Amino acid sequence: MIVDALKLKQLLSKKGITKSYLCKALKISSRTLAKISKGENINDRVIEKIADYFGINIDALKKTNCILQALQHEKQLKISGGLYHETQIKLTYNSNHIEGSALTESQTRYIFETKTLGKLPPNIKLDDVIETNNHFRCIDYIIDIANCKLTEKIIIKLQHLLKAGTEYANTYGSGIYKKFPNTVGGIETTPPQQVAHKIKELLRWYSELKKVTFEDVVEFHYKFEVIHPFQDGNGRVGRLIAFKECLKNDIVPFYIDDTNKWLYYRGLQEWHNDKNFLIETCKFGQDQYKILLDYFNIKY
Repeated sequence: MIVDALKLKQLLSKKGITKSYLCKALKISSRTLAKISKGENINDRVIEKIADYFGINIDALKKTNCILQALQHEKQLKISGGLYHETQIKLTYNSNHIEGSALTESQTRYIFETKTLGKLPPNIKLDDVIETNNHFRCIDYIIDIANCKLTEKIIIKLQHLLKAGTEYANTYGSGIYKKFPNTVGGIETTPPQQVAHKIKELLRWYSELKKVTFEDVVEFHYKFEVIHPFQDGNGRVGRLIAFKECLKNDIVPFYIDDTNKWLYYRGLQEWHNDKNFLIETCKFGQDQYKILLDYFNIKY
């Protein structure tokens, strides 16, 4: 669990003691308190000792994740026109459009808000509509399990939710790894027979990070896309995972605007030469999401 460093500082000030005094009183190391300042996870037993010392509930020490809290609250109460509402539309439209969906943002909004199709032009494929509704379900799933550790099961379920009921699923199935080689932006990806091993290897690397940063989430995204584990839906699943992990680690999420997709693809292609291409593109996507947070007065 991550302790709110500011809350601990206020408790120390109120009691008139220093961090060193607290360490001696509770027989904990100064390194442990340093982890709190750095925003790293702390052993639950240590947190219990700190809470008992100050006579408060453990929850009072937890760092409040305002973004996730707002999304979960608005989703549960089915609040219209708020952060949850706009997150669904912005993420779904842009992520699907990057992958070739012909639906406009206003059409995506109409489907989300009315749960109907309305009069769509003849160039719209049925799979575009199905995957739009499926992407809404994926975001709901992410909000529900945001604090869960990222697992292979979660990754596979996201692809299953995204592709369920589509023509693709009828041909290749959904929620299963690829059977045929594929590429991303001209980059060779992991051969089908190595995918399961590479995903486990990637998750092991990620789980060993002491504190997940924005740059770590972007690096995970790049490594996931290079594996390209599914026959289709890899970009969207990868961006959904990135959104989940930002929420879990109290990092302002990002989304890739369709107008910046070529910068995004360039970032993937140039990763080994200069990681900043992709990182800066994702930071711009983070700034785009901050506009929503500022509008709805959500702290970050």
